[in-house]
Amino acid sequence: MNMKYSNLLLRLSAIFGLIGAAMGGHMAGSYDYAFKPVHAHILVVGWLSIFSWAVYYRVFQPTAKLLSALHVYTAIIGVVGLTAGMALNIFNFLPRAVNLIVYIGGGATLLLSFCLFCLLVFTQKTNK
Repeated sequence: MNMKYSNLLLRLSAIFGLIGAAMGGHMAGSYDYAFKPVHAHILVVGWLSIFSWAVYYRVFQPTAKLLSALHVYTAIIGVVGLTAGMALNIFNFLPRAVNLIVYIGGGATLLLSFCLFCLLVFTQKTNK
C-alpha cells in the first residue's frame, strides 16, 4: 500500500512541477507576474511537499493504514483545492463565494494533511 501512495504522490508532484515550471516560464516571457503566488504555491506545496511525502512513503513505509490513507487523500485534495482556489481568485470569473470556498477549503484540507503527517511521523515505530 505504501508503494501505491508513494507512486501516486510522485506522479502528482511531477505534474505540479511541470505546471509550476511552465507557469514560471510564461510569467518570465510575458513580464506578467500576476500569478506569482499561485506559481509559488504550486511549486512549494504541489511539487516539493508532495514529492517529500512520496519519498517518505517509499523510505519509512508506515504501518498505520487509515492514518496514511487520510494523509495522502487530504494532501491531494488540499493541494489541488488550494492552488486551484488561488487561481480562481485571481481570474475571478466565478462568483466570489465559490472562489473562496475552493480556496479556503483547499487550504484547510491541506493544513489537516500536514497535521495528519505530523501525527503519522510521531506515532511511527522506528527500527532500532
